[in-house]
Amino acid sequence: MSVPGFPSPGFHSPGFHSLGFPSPGFPSPVGGSAAEGLVVDRLAAGSWNDAAIKFGNTFGAVAGFLGILLVVFLVAGRARGRLARPLAVAVFLGPAVLLLAVGLVVPLVRTVYLSLQNDDGTRFVGGENFGWAFTSDSVQKVLVNTLLWLVAVPLVATGLGLVLALLVDRMRGQSVYKSLIFMPMAISLVGASIIFKFVYESRGPGQPQIGLLSRLAVAVGWDDPPNWLLSQPLNTFLLMAVMVWVQTGFAMVVLSAAIKAIPAEVVEAARLDGASGARLFWYVTVPMIRSTVLVVLTTVLLITLKAFDIVRTMTGGNFGTQVLANEMYSQSFVQFNSGRGSALAVLLFVAVLPLVAYNIVQLRKEREVR
Repeated sequence: MSVPGFPSPGFHSPGFHSLGFPSPGFPSPVGGSAAEGLVVDRLAAGSWNDAAIKFGNTFGAVAGFLGILLVVFLVAGRARGRLARPLAVAVFLGPAVLLLAVGLVVPLVRTVYLSLQNDDGTRFVGGENFGWAFTSDSVQKVLVNTLLWLVAVPLVATGLGLVLALLVDRMRGQSVYKSLIFMPMAISLVGASIIFKFVYESRGPGQPQIGLLSRLAVAVGWDDPPNWLLSQPLNTFLLMAVMVWVQTGFAMVVLSAAIKAIPAEVVEAARLDGASGARLFWYVTVPMIRSTVLVVLTTVLLITLKAFDIVRTMTGGNFGTQVLANEMYSQSFVQFNSGRGSALAVLLFVAVLPLVAYNIVQLRKEREVR
């Protein structure tokens, strides 16, 4: 007896058998274990085929790009006369300008355009999205959190870097210690976040604590440590600690080089005048490395302003830890509101511009002095 809408007994779906799967609801002519092995083999073969296609596409694109550059360079190298210099300039600047336009200018224009549209980009709304960014309570909390990051992380990372530079420079085998302190810079922010998720791991009462911070809390007599990443506003500062851990090594290396670049004659003259210890540091060392300190501060500030990986990996922006970059991502790719997400991206871009301009001016001044 056949049931309407279902295959009659003995019927096997050709679509399933063509892939090596048994028909749904009916015994397979192939044994169960053999069928499962066949499915696994087909899936593995499909994965390898996909990987081979992607690798081939990538290799082809890179090889094609390099081939075009090689042809262009050969043509430019054989050019003579009046066309030689303009052609050489075009050849060497052209690819860079093209990549800059495709990777930066076009996305920037597109983002500004989308920031003036509604959520799906079908209607012009003017500055409505920017009005929402400055008046919404939730976004104001995000901006306050971001401001807190911008104040705390650069100051702490630069201060620790300066202290470590002064201490490590006086130790034997300083290169080893500097390498160890600088090592977190070689770790991606996502990797650092995963490491610190284990550090902040917390379990319920009666269960063994595996998180380093919870174990330390238990060791000093705190029998029931909290879930660190859920405790507001402590969780925000714990996330900042990850960024400080990563950036302190950078600050230390740069400031150590600046301290060593201070002329020995200046330090010796200050010591002859009676300066030593803290006075030598505040009145000689700090003024001589002031520009480098400011460059380190603004560089860490730039990185902190774009902080996304740490928040996304550790809390997803929940529990009061949201920052501007992660909110931009959430609006664009979680809530699918391209207008608001683009408006936040524009605000982030505008906030970054003065810092970049300041760093460029400072670097030019240092080159002029040299």
